[in-house]
This record gives sequence, C-alpha cells and structure tokens, in this order.
Amino acid sequence: MKNKPFFIGIIGIATTLLYSLAVAQDAYVAEAKHYTALVSKPNPPWDGPTSGPRAQKGKSVIYVSNDQHNGGAKGVGQGAAEAAKAIGWNFRLIDGQGTSQGRRDALKQAADLKPDGIILGTIDAQDQAEVIREIAAKGIKIVGWHSAGKPGSIRDLPIVINISTDPEEIGKAAAMYAVADSNGTAGVVIFKGIHPLSDVKANAMIDTLRKCQGCSVLQVDTIDLKDTHKAMPQRTALLLQNYGKRWTYSIGINDLFFDAMSPSLIAAAIPGSGYPRNISAGDGSEPAFERISKKRYQIGTVAEPLRLHGWQAVDELNRAFAGQKASGYSTPVHLVTPANVTFDGGQRNEFDPDNGYRDRYRKIWGVK
Repeated sequence: MKNKPFFIGIIGIATTLLYSLAVAQDAYVAEAKHYTALVSKPNPPWDGPTSGPRAQKGKSVIYVSNDQHNGGAKGVGQGAAEAAKAIGWNFRLIDGQGTSQGRRDALKQAADLKPDGIILGTIDAQDQAEVIREIAAKGIKIVGWHSAGKPGSIRDLPIVINISTDPEEIGKAAAMYAVADSNGTAGVVIFKGIHPLSDVKANAMIDTLRKCQGCSVLQVDTIDLKDTHKAMPQRTALLLQNYGKRWTYSIGINDLFFDAMSPSLIAAAIPGSGYPRNISAGDGSEPAFERISKKRYQIGTVAEPLRLHGWQAVDELNRAFAGQKASGYSTPVHLVTPANVTFDGGQRNEFDPDNGYRDRYRKIWGVK
C-alpha cells in the first residue's frame, strides 16, 4: 500500500496531539486543585494597613444600601455600624430597596441630612453619577463598596475609594473550584446580574473555564438580583429540561441565585448533595453558609469579609477627613467550602476573618 507511511504518520501526529492535550488538561486540573487549596486556607493573616490618622472627632456617617435583602450590602452595613461606634461617630442606615429610583431617593435623603460622609453599599456609581457629584460638591466625603467593577479609585467620580476584593480573582476562584471538584469535566451554567462588578466576575469565570479542555459553559444567564426569587424557580426547571445531566455545576456571581433554586431541585427529586453542584462568587450570605455546612445545594462561596469591609469603609472616611489618601487596601480572595466552613466566623454563618482586624483599626485610630 503506497500511502501506508502517510497514514501511519497522520496517526502518529494525532496520537501525539491527543497526548499533549491530555497532559495539558491534567496539568490544568492539578493547578486548579493547588489554587483551590491556597485560597481556602483558614485564618488568613492580616495584610491590611497598620498606620493612619487618629480618629477624627464628632463625625457623622450614613450608609446608603442598595438593598438590605442583599446579604452583602446588609453585612457591610453591620460592619460599618460596628466601626462607627468604635471610632465614636454617629451612624445611620438608609435602604434604597433595590430600585434605581429608590437608590436615588436614598442618596438625596442622606445628603439632606448633611453627614460628613456617606458609604455606598452596592450602589452602581455610574448609575447615580449625577447625584454623587452633587453630594460631593457639598463637601461630603463618599466611599463605595461594590460601586464599580474594580477596587480602588473610580474614574471621573469624586469617590474616595471603591472597596472590594478583586472581582476577577473572585470569579477565577469560583471557576477553579468547579474545575478542581469535577476533575476537569464541569458542565457549567453561569448566573450573573446587571452590574459592572457582575460582568467582571462572569468574564473571569468564562476565561478560566475555557482553559479547561474537558469543561464547558452551557449557558450564561442574566437575572437582576432583585428578581432572583421570582425568576429562579422557572429558570431552574427550564435549565434542567434543556441540559439534563450535562448541567453539573452552577456558578453565580452572588449567593442570591441559590436561595431560590433549592425548591425546584427538590421538586425534580435531586438530592442536596447531587448535581448540579452550586458555587457562588460572592458574597457569603448566611443562607449560603447554612447550605454549605449542611452540604445541601451549595458546595462553596467566594465569601468577602463583609464586616471587615464595613470597618475599612469607616477607616477610609477617617483618612479622607484627615486630608490623607485612601489606604488602597483590597482584601485577598477566600473560598469557603465544607472543609473550612467552621473557621473564620463560620459558626455564625459568615466570613469574618480571625486576623484581629478590629484591633488593628482601633490601634490606628487610637481608640479602645
């Protein structure tokens, strides 16, 4: 057979290629498992600021929450209230109740009360740019939490700092956990909301999963966070119908998606420890911790230290009141799993790092 050497050559090339792909896949799964182990270590050490201005006396601060039904916004508000009490400031919370007009009204109400500072709790700074500029023009200092797609300064807006764990790392951590837990075979549905931070997380998930040869992104589903309780039961049933056993993992940009998913999974006779296995890329809500602890319908959340972020928000305002620059601190990514859920505040169903951050900030401020 004249073409025999040719065919043998083609087979050899194909075999070499398949072997190379298998080696690359194995290496990526190993990388995912190593990364997951690193970001899920309990008791992460304090790596934040150790110096700054003493407490500025007699200040008042208002926390304007996007929606107190959102565990993230609620937790940061609780931390800010703790910190304001510790530093000796007056504190008040106003709820925007999850709508654009509600957020606008809450911001205007806060400004009318003439505080020294305002903290934005998951309020999209660009969506409320006009009001934010009006508030800043009155001399009121503004700090954001999850108010933009990245931690740090916000372009063209008078906001001292936007506080957040790096959303790209959060999205990566959630997706890497799916790769590691599935041994590189995850069939994933991604749930995202309507917010700049949501897009950054979701894009990081997609980029991470694309590097996994045996994984697939089945669908990216967009649902406004305020609509999750109404939308998720029907969406879940439809996804089960469309993808069946191919749908093995869900990754949401927030725990809210999974609050409303469980009833549909129960109705479909899917056990709490079965598939799809759910992972959240934030924020580490109380119901999420309960699900992870019980190993029912959620195996992980990339929890942000909500109370710590509230304390940081107060510290950033204190620096602004003293005429100093923001600390620029961004907390490291942390993955909560059934293996570490009892550490770092897990007994209280929250991620509250056991690294002494409260004492660190009190020391900076010079208060007991």
